[in-house]
Amino acid sequence: MEDSSASGPQGSLTAQQIQHFFVLHLDRVYCVKAHLQERLPEISNYSGFIDLTKAISETQIVIDKQVVRMDEIYGLLGLTPQLDNCQAMIGLIEDAFSAIYLEDEDRQMRDLSILLYLQNIESLESTSFRLLNLAAPLLAREKIQQLLLKNFNEAREDLAMLQLITRQYFTPDSRPIS
Repeated sequence: MEDSSASGPQGSLTAQQIQHFFVLHLDRVYCVKAHLQERLPEISNYSGFIDLTKAISETQIVIDKQVVRMDEIYGLLGLTPQLDNCQAMIGLIEDAFSAIYLEDEDRQMRDLSILLYLQNIESLESTSFRLLNLAAPLLAREKIQQLLLKNFNEAREDLAMLQLITRQYFTPDSRPIS
């Protein structure tokens, strides 16, 4: 283990370290996207608020586009996604997902659970895309940067939309209407 008393980064990362970091975290985001492609149709049926149902549908479309872009990134790197090491990530997401079913009798609480689930994922994705975008220039592939920036911007927009819908549950004058 390295000396923990160091005040900051010492020297620079090698190209191999950067690529390893980049691909490892790209794989994790890809894993989350694949999970969402599987789970979003399921939770769409549980939404009781029309704006939330529309947001879930829009999110599905965005995720499909993001996965295509990520597949292009893998192609540019000459790699394929490796989903072997994402069990912890899936466990975290599944834990939030299971809360949706715990609120089966109360539509508004179930909708809030769906919103929490989606916002947690979008926050994770936004942060991941932002960090990948910082590493991308060091890979010297401008196209990868462009693709990641599109994914980051979409994840950020989705998060803002979900936060707006969530606020409606807590603002007395703008409660959601089924």
